[in-house]
Amino acid sequence: MAVHTSQSVAKAAGDDVARGRSRGTGKSAPPSRLRRALSVHWYAWTMVAPVVLVIGVIIGYPLVRGIWLSLTDADERNVARSIGVNKMPATYEFVGLDNYADALTGNQFLGTLGWTLVWTVSCVTITFCLGMALANILNRRIAGRSAYRMALILPWAIPGFVSVFAWRFLYNENNGLLNKILGGAGIDGIPWLNDPAWAKFSVIAVNVWLGVPFMMVALLGGLQSIPSEQYEAAEMDGATAWQRFRHVTLPGLRPVSTTVVLLSTIWTFNMFPVIFLLTRGGPGEATQILVTQAYKFSFEISPRDFAQSSTWGVLILVLLMLFAMVYRRVLRTQGDNW
Repeated sequence: MAVHTSQSVAKAAGDDVARGRSRGTGKSAPPSRLRRALSVHWYAWTMVAPVVLVIGVIIGYPLVRGIWLSLTDADERNVARSIGVNKMPATYEFVGLDNYADALTGNQFLGTLGWTLVWTVSCVTITFCLGMALANILNRRIAGRSAYRMALILPWAIPGFVSVFAWRFLYNENNGLLNKILGGAGIDGIPWLNDPAWAKFSVIAVNVWLGVPFMMVALLGGLQSIPSEQYEAAEMDGATAWQRFRHVTLPGLRPVSTTVVLLSTIWTFNMFPVIFLLTRGGPGEATQILVTQAYKFSFEISPRDFAQSSTWGVLILVLLMLFAMVYRRVLRTQGDNW
């Protein structure tokens, strides 16, 4: 019995020694994916690091600060401020998700969100359709094609605020050029910016006018990348113009169109200058979108409500992130690697 026990102990000790040797001489665990990327592309990471750091500070700090303020009751009366030589400390308190509950259950946020969605879908749809039509026209060999391209790109080259002020002058109810033209034709002037329905139509028209050049240039580049042999083959097979557009042009434009639609949606959803400079959200609150309402909370009403403004800002970010995620998933289900 003693001999058997001693043999068992010796065998266990031998196994431990063998395992120790294997650990000492065996291959180490493979490096992680991050370590491999750093070791192989260290130069690229070194070049990119300053830019990432600056962007992280510029974007990261305001984002974190905004999220924190959205969880408080901060307003103009209880934030840290200086009055002369006197410095008053912040007295706002943490309220958790109360601001989000108030926003999502109140009529103001949901009503503004409804018009923001109508505004975004209308502008993106009309802009895409007009840009597609103009791109197809300019992709053909027509006389004066270069001059037409320059003329159509001009609205994109002019600063946005200049264009909006020009349109505001055109929309003037008493002295605007549009109403003078209507008056010359014996038609009563239209309250372009003073009637809720006409004001919504007016801001959509201005935003479409500003957005068509970008859409047209992007789609025109996509059209020129489609091989002409595909059109020739389709025409030899007897395909009509509509069939060539449907089965050759649209599939060929998918990589470009998916990107420009996403970018246009994000830009239009947050299109502050057109609404603010043209109508300031009026008449009343008829043309107020989420981003202009968030601005109003923070800079126009009294006392300025920083917590509510931050809450709306965070909700805007969440909505756009959800849209981008759903949009990407839909594209992947259709076979696009995007």
